[in-house]
Amino acid sequence: MAPATYSQFIRFLQEDLAISASSIQIALRRREQDPGPLPMILWQYGLITIEQLERIYDWLETA
Repeated sequence: MAPATYSQFIRFLQEDLAISASSIQIALRRREQDPGPLPMILWQYGLITIEQLERIYDWLETA
């Protein structure tokens, strides 16, 4: 993901889905240990709902 898109993605998570910065940081730390898509890590650790996961993938399709 390009840096500009990545920052837009993080902004989307925080502003549109109201995911806290600390939840995003937890997922990023987990991703360092077990690489994978950030949306799936957020969902696997219970930081987002399945509905939010669907919205994330919809956003990623159009980004």
